[in-house]
Amino acid sequence: MKLHSNIILITGGASGIGLELAGRLLEMGNTVIISGRDQAKLERAKIQYPELHTFACDVTDPEAIAELHSRVCAQFPGLNMLVNNAGLMRKINLQTKEIDLIDINREIETNLSGPIRMVNQFLPQLINQPSAAIMNVSSALAFVPFAISPVYGATKAGVHSYTRSLRAQLKNTTVRVFELAPPLTKTTLVDAFEVNDMKGSVPMEVAKLVDDVIKAMERDQLEIRPGQSNLLKIMSRLAPNFIFKQMSKSVDAMLADSGK
Repeated sequence: MKLHSNIILITGGASGIGLELAGRLLEMGNTVIISGRDQAKLERAKIQYPELHTFACDVTDPEAIAELHSRVCAQFPGLNMLVNNAGLMRKINLQTKEIDLIDINREIETNLSGPIRMVNQFLPQLINQPSAAIMNVSSALAFVPFAISPVYGATKAGVHSYTRSLRAQLKNTTVRVFELAPPLTKTTLVDAFEVNDMKGSVPMEVAKLVDDVIKAMERDQLEIRPGQSNLLKIMSRLAPNFIFKQMSKSVDAMLADSGK
């Protein structure tokens, strides 16, 4: 796919992978729009990259998505690429009562319902373009559960499954469907975790991750698994019980901390 002269919308684009990708795509000659729920972060991103276009939007809110669609498509009728990057990851002990029935779904609303709703809202716009793309950001944890983040892993497995189905349904259209499954990456997403929670994993630099993403998209690699993500997918097929046990070691410390 050509990665210049596109009009691209990136959710969760004010920090981390989203912002790095936005900056790189701007350099390549694209019009880039970012959205996010934190207005202050959007303003800081705009200072860093003055050519960015910013729109506040909470992808957990269907009405906000509809409003974003209306505003973006009115201003950018040639929009031809959507990157569903907004994400939330939490460490959750399922034996505690600290999280209520509404809060337990926060990751589902952001990580899974958000992309599904965004695609549903923007697909009529994209499908009418001569060349278009959707990229859903899942995770290496779509292939192997990380037991101390049970809801996050479930949502990313859901994104992986949904993206495969979406790709199959759009095979006769002009819309390419990409999936990015990042490994552990140096972003604020994992700030709530302890060092030992991620023991044995070396976080990937965001710039290196985006390098890999750009190269993969240019050669139409539809499932992009940088760094350790590819290894985790292979291990999930060859030795699923072994790799799950390795990824679940941090559960013991979490349970000990809670007295369970």
